[in-house]
Amino acid sequence: MYFCLQIFKQFIMKQILMLLAASAVLWSCQSKPNGFTIEGTIDSPAQGKIYLKSFRNKMFFTEDSAEIRDGRFQFSGRVEQPLLYGLQTEEMDYPAQFFLENVSMQVAIKDEGSVIDIQNSPENVIFQGNAERAVADGFNIDSLITKFPTSPSAAYFLYRYFTYQLPLDDLKAVRAKLDPALDSCPYVHELDEIVRKLENVQLGKVAPDFTLPDTAGVSVSLSDFRGKFVLIDFWASWCPPCRRENPNVVAAFEKYRDKNFTVLGVSLDRDKKRWLKAIADDKLTWTHVSDLKYWDSEVPALYGVRGIPSNVLIDPDGVIIGRNLREQELHDALEKFLK
Repeated sequence: MYFCLQIFKQFIMKQILMLLAASAVLWSCQSKPNGFTIEGTIDSPAQGKIYLKSFRNKMFFTEDSAEIRDGRFQFSGRVEQPLLYGLQTEEMDYPAQFFLENVSMQVAIKDEGSVIDIQNSPENVIFQGNAERAVADGFNIDSLITKFPTSPSAAYFLYRYFTYQLPLDDLKAVRAKLDPALDSCPYVHELDEIVRKLENVQLGKVAPDFTLPDTAGVSVSLSDFRGKFVLIDFWASWCPPCRRENPNVVAAFEKYRDKNFTVLGVSLDRDKKRWLKAIADDKLTWTHVSDLKYWDSEVPALYGVRGIPSNVLIDPDGVIIGRNLREQELHDALEKFLK
């Protein structure tokens, strides 16, 4: 009888332990966040709406909105992977940027969005720790990728700022250090597309032909200029560095226009009135074309352009003989080729 009682007790204990283990597993699964929550505070405004925006191709798109009550707001949802997002009120000129991941995040926005503090978000430790330095001269993107090869924010910095700074071979070498786990990341996918396009517009390659409407809506093709030296000038009215470089391009055009040279302006504008006004204000008297699609314009993408001002110099046979020629370097190149 005693022996049977001991066996019964052991059986009961095993059942209890199994139930406790199952409960622990269930609790653990439930405690893991199935999505994200944002508990936010903002200095100003204390009331109104705030918008959660996703980032794509240098642009932000509204995904959700929330009411601000007494300086507080909330968002919840789910993302497939950590990606760059922004929070913006009507009063803010530009979204406060951060990486959204499936955790419970505490967010504090200060100084009209110029400062954003993120708590309980591992990816934002990397993003915020490098956001300001990544746009500064001398930033070592190779070191960042080597240290964080699985980080989406490190991949973002490479895609966002260094596709137009690094020589193609260096860009490919740094890209190769990203972990294969990031192959599905949109920043890595776009980076690979840019690399493929850059390979087609290196020195010695024939410039890809394209057709865009001019300021009067008439279709103009690059091939229309075959037989001339052409500077394809990528710019936009909203781009301060472009506007600062325009007088230099004007000077080059005036000096060499009688030596079989011209400029073809390709604008990344989206507002036709502002585009036309900038052409007039800056006295840009050459041919101008644009599809007014901003960064979604197909022609800059065709040439792997990720920052403006940017340009490509082609010879009368359509062969690329120069890229990203600025200031005196532009004049030196024209002097060399247009003797």
